[in-house]
Amino acid sequence: MPRGRRKRARVGRLGPDAPDPEGPEPDADPAAIAREICLRLLTDRARTRQELASALTRKGVPDEAAAEVLDRFGEVGLIDDAAFAGQWVRSRHAHRGLGRRAIAAELRRKGVADEVAGEALAEVDTESEDRRARELVDRKLRSLAIGTPDQRATAARRLVGMLARKGYGAGTAYRVVRAALAEHGADTGELHVDVPDE
Repeated sequence: MPRGRRKRARVGRLGPDAPDPEGPEPDADPAAIAREICLRLLTDRARTRQELASALTRKGVPDEAAAEVLDRFGEVGLIDDAAFAGQWVRSRHAHRGLGRRAIAAELRRKGVADEVAGEALAEVDTESEDRRARELVDRKLRSLAIGTPDQRATAARRLVGMLARKGYGAGTAYRVVRAALAEHGADTGELHVDVPDE
């Protein structure tokens, strides 16, 4: 096996949280390296402080230099978890159709504080969540057979499952699916689902 190939395979096994094997030069200014890494990542998309801190750790930047750069970026507005959360909520709800629960989980994974995430998620009220869930159900219904009671019951299970995977609460999912299928001739009794409390 050629030497270059062997090296790539070895680096690939390190995983995403391993330090960068090519790391910073020993005599390079850690703060300058941290600034360069952060600016490069921020040109791609907005990021949370935790995302940037994790990237700096992977690249072997010392904690003190990383904190200094992250603090400065926060002061000048290049890092703003509240603005990030607001933009993330709007994008994920509008374009991916995600419900509040799924978006909250994503924000938590990105290191956004629960209080900050809660304020951003307040933009998605029950009415807009119901409306977006209904859009998803109506689109999916176009590809489902719903001509018989059995088919409608199967479709209801699939639709409720789809909404659950997208982060909609059970009560919202059942309510929206029942209303949509009722417009297609379903009797609510044939769907065999009870609406649980959320």
